[in-house]
Amino acid sequence: MATSTKAKKKTVRLASGRKRARQDVKLNAANTSLRSKFRTAIKNVQKAVLTGDKAKATDLYKSAQSVIDSIADKGLFHKNKAARHKSRLSAKLKALSA
Repeated sequence: MATSTKAKKKTVRLASGRKRARQDVKLNAANTSLRSKFRTAIKNVQKAVLTGDKAKATDLYKSAQSVIDSIADKGLFHKNKAARHKSRLSAKLKALSA
């Protein structure tokens, strides 16, 4: 018996379960997309800070802030996680200007 790295999913028998499985695929894709958008926004700000471009970093931070907040509002991440990321990014911006 060969063991695969991914566990084989069982087929759901109940109609409500099948519908739930279909919905989960869509939700998973949406959440993955949002998570990627979140990470990209943060990375862009961090890259701008590393290059020392304060104007660009500030501009990117403002857009990243709205992305982070919208994702926290959707419940993908906890509000405290969103606040922590925003706080750390703003601290890096502040250190850049000092």
